[in-house]
Amino acid sequence: MLSYTCCNDVSVRDWKLKRGGGQWSRGKTFDTFSPLGPALVTCDEIANPNELNIRTVLNGEAELAKLGIAISDSTVRKYRPNHRRSLSTQTWKAFLHNHAKELVAIDFFTVPTAMCRVLYVFLVVAHERRKVLHFNITDAPSAFWTAQQMVEAFPFTTPPRYLLRDRDAIYGADFVHRVKSLGLEQKLIAPRSRWQNPVAERLIGSLRRECLDHVIVLNEKHLRGILTDYLGYYHCHRPHRFLAQDCPAPRAIELPNQGEIIELPFLGGLHHRYTRQAA
Repeated sequence: MLSYTCCNDVSVRDWKLKRGGGQWSRGKTFDTFSPLGPALVTCDEIANPNELNIRTVLNGEAELAKLGIAISDSTVRKYRPNHRRSLSTQTWKAFLHNHAKELVAIDFFTVPTAMCRVLYVFLVVAHERRKVLHFNITDAPSAFWTAQQMVEAFPFTTPPRYLLRDRDAIYGADFVHRVKSLGLEQKLIAPRSRWQNPVAERLIGSLRRECLDHVIVLNEKHLRGILTDYLGYYHCHRPHRFLAQDCPAPRAIELPNQGEIIELPFLGGLHHRYTRQAA
């Protein structure tokens, strides 16, 4: 599958049935029949074609008026398809918003090293405060290893209600069984729909843009140290717009009477925190 386009499936039925011998393609090749286009859209621009909001516009209403034929709006609405979503149906965005306190998301991302190895980083992040509950690194991920990470993410606490993840084959039978035993209800996003797992995707994007794109990773130990330092900065010092410019670990507002502003470097000066220091 390379691309999508629009087609109005209109055929010359009488020719197809009487003279076409049941051959359907010729009935669509007559002039003005089965119009196609006018553009092609690649598959990566449409996450799920089954969820497109398609709207039809009746152009014949104006043409009929020019011919002296009156047609009411109620007649047009009667034959116009109604694609409005039922108000009782909860959208995906509403689900994420309504259950933010009960949601954790997981995902993998890869990091190349200076020795041309590929390391896999696994993340568990809570939706409510964007807090990373657990991360680990491996060069050979498996369903058993991934399932063990879920146990380590909640060693002494009760897991939340929902687990948000994609449909990667790494989440095999061992993973599904272990997650079910923890009491987590899995919510799988649609294929090729990374926007449905927004918190994990944004976190991975921030890790790349603000940290990993600026360093050369030597090995697994080096990467673990970098991620530990960055997540310490991410949790306690980096403001988030979603959290009303606060941090996952709430950060107090420092008033001008508390002293002069100083800067504290993090990750070797890659990032800074600005705070007040009493004289």
